[in-house]
Amino acid sequence: MEQPHASNTPQDNKSQETPPRKPNRSIYLLPNLFTTSALFSGFYAIIAAMNGHFISACIAIFISMVLDSLDGRVARMTNTQSAFGAEYDSLADMVSFGVAPALVAFTWTLDNLGKLGWIAAFIYVAGAALRLARFNVQIGSVDKKYFVGLPSPAAAALVTGMVWVGSEYHVLTTAYSFWAALLVAAAGILMVSNVSYYSFKTIDLKGKVPVMTLMIIALVFAVIAYQPAAVLWGIFLIYGFSGPALYLRKLRRKFN
Repeated sequence: MEQPHASNTPQDNKSQETPPRKPNRSIYLLPNLFTTSALFSGFYAIIAAMNGHFISACIAIFISMVLDSLDGRVARMTNTQSAFGAEYDSLADMVSFGVAPALVAFTWTLDNLGKLGWIAAFIYVAGAALRLARFNVQIGSVDKKYFVGLPSPAAAALVTGMVWVGSEYHVLTTAYSFWAALLVAAAGILMVSNVSYYSFKTIDLKGKVPVMTLMIIALVFAVIAYQPAAVLWGIFLIYGFSGPALYLRKLRRKFN
């Protein structure tokens, strides 16, 4: 009787199996570099506010907004998207657009209200955390044309824009503490609401536009450069109110 060939034994078959690959622990540098820069700007804003430099703190948060808008676009352009990058971006957003604006507003004026002040700040922080968590869960399942709830960068711009304008024009903080708390809490509630906000993701940046359009954009940049605090806050106030206005418009159509 012939003996089985050695190569057919189970032990040899095991040895011929390809060893399992180790998980790739490397990350893409370029998009995560933008995310880290945005995180640093948010952290710097907290430090600046703690030292009473509120204008610098507000500018840092707006810089963080610009960097945050670039990291995703850079990842898509360079095909370096990853699950790690998405999670890291959310954590950085929580610091830059959740914790930092609340602490800046609290240090600037909300501390004058005692418990009411930190409650308003906490409502904002909780709203930002819930907004980011819901956004991550709803990716790919909602209409790209609209955001569900106020985006956290826009909410941060509402809060820090108020502080920037107040610091720029030397507003007496104690006189406006209650209204500031109302705005901070409202921004937190709008983030977790079902109010729709236009996302601007459907704008075709590669398409042709009239020369006059570029001229209008240049004029907008010139106006922003002339009075950045007031103009930027005004823009985000309009955007913040656009969601409830659109919601009320839909309700009116529904019942008419």
